[in-house]
Amino acid sequence: MYTRRSLKLGNILFPVLFILALTSCNDEPKYADPEAHEKTTMLNEQYAPLIVGTWYYENTGDKHRFHEQLTFKADGTLTGIRKWQGRSLVTIDGEERFTDWKDVEELNGSFTGTWNLRYGAPDGNERRNCLILYASYDNKEYMAYSYVATFDYANETTLRFKGYYYNDADGWTNYHRGNMEPSF
Repeated sequence: MYTRRSLKLGNILFPVLFILALTSCNDEPKYADPEAHEKTTMLNEQYAPLIVGTWYYENTGDKHRFHEQLTFKADGTLTGIRKWQGRSLVTIDGEERFTDWKDVEELNGSFTGTWNLRYGAPDGNERRNCLILYASYDNKEYMAYSYVATFDYANETTLRFKGYYYNDADGWTNYHRGNMEPSF
């Protein structure tokens, strides 16, 4: 049974606890690495709006033809499509020749996943700007991306990061804004 005294104490204690709960909710979050949090915030403010959209990349060599299109959405989701072909150099009757182009079946197709920008050292090495890509192929049991790329920049025409499969002569993968069908 409640007494008059316990009701008065409850009338006082409840508002005090309520105010304490509200004030503790308004405290600024404390980050384990405030510098990384601040740089991640700045990285996203500067580049995330520029990354949103569709980008393509194509790299062709003697033994490979690679085309990829990525669509980055503002909600952090990613869709893409990849076409990859390869061929070998063989010797027939003492003469070197290339085989016909063949699709690299396990690495071709469409995929969906997520992306984000972050500053840090995900592999325990030097801290850097990172573009994090996770994506699985549609109708396949393996990943198209599970990759933390070193991110350089994005602008209205170019998205530049260290590629997983291929990099250009400058050491970066330079995606171009827009839709483009493979040239092969």
